[in-house]
Amino acid sequence: MVSRRLSREAGHRRKFLAVVDETPECERAIAYASRRAKSTSGGVILLFVIEPDEHQHWLGVEQIMREEAHATATSALNTHAARIREDVGIEPELVAREGKPADEIHKLIEEDQDIAILVLAAGNAKEGPGPLVSSIAGKGAAFPIPVTVVPHSVSDEDIESLT
Repeated sequence: MVSRRLSREAGHRRKFLAVVDETPECERAIAYASRRAKSTSGGVILLFVIEPDEHQHWLGVEQIMREEAHATATSALNTHAARIREDVGIEPELVAREGKPADEIHKLIEEDQDIAILVLAAGNAKEGPGPLVSSIAGKGAAFPIPVTVVPHSVSDEDIESLT
């Protein structure tokens, strides 16, 4: 059960949550979320989830791999944040976590009761729209807030007119 959303209460604002990963379509979700946030006087949160490595490593190697994963996450978040500041003129919140993406999204939504909408982007690969979109489209991990799925093919101009 999800906590009641507070985004409409005094002193709160609605936040759009976009997941940052290394797929090209994540840019569509970020563009949509940040522009919707600006047009509704809301906020945007960018979440990068570092997935656990399923292989056992020697402690030193594992630590190096974790540090590299965190550096990748920080770099990706900072790159997208700079683009949002420049293109949209708002300051995003940046969050990096370790775990399974669906689990970490659920935890963040539970912790921040101002998050009102999850924005994902669908890929255009033959394999399907991507693992997160597939998980919500099937019987998998339904999220406790509305989810907006932005098609990969939506242009910046289309996003501007939609938001």
